[in-house]
Amino acid sequence: MFRSLGMLLLRVCVGAVLIHHGYDKLADIQGFADSVVKPLHLPFPVLLSYVAAYSEIVGSWLMIFGLATRLGALAVAGTISVAIYHSIVVTGGFNIYALELLILYFGGSTCVALNGGGRFAIDFLITRALGMSSSPLRAFAMQRPALEELEELVAKTDASPSGNNALLTNK
Repeated sequence: MFRSLGMLLLRVCVGAVLIHHGYDKLADIQGFADSVVKPLHLPFPVLLSYVAAYSEIVGSWLMIFGLATRLGALAVAGTISVAIYHSIVVTGGFNIYALELLILYFGGSTCVALNGGGRFAIDFLITRALGMSSSPLRAFAMQRPALEELEELVAKTDASPSGNNALLTNK
């Protein structure tokens, strides 16, 4: 319960504080392309500026609402990782004052991407309504047959007259 409250707080805080950066990029997309993307020598700077802006906007909204939370957090973490690279390479080295906010955004969005949105997310309601697990590893573990089922399967193959039991029992 407390973990889910923590994830809710993290999702809403990171998303709400980061979202304005995307809107600021859209307000002057050409200026962002000239000052940030072109110095990185990436192709199609205006297109990539739109990708960065919309990944921050859409990713932040997804994190806030907890809908496709991991995907939104992954989009934000990807954009922020490019911003961290830009801050280190283009603006002149490892400056903690320039990096601290970016590192917080990256850490928060990566934490959400790895852990999911928690119980207070729309994702949780959807997976619960569909009878699925919210954790990919838990869903995999739930699909494994139980030990009793495996023992029954082996017993059936041992009793079958087909001759395949020699392969299973090493006779």
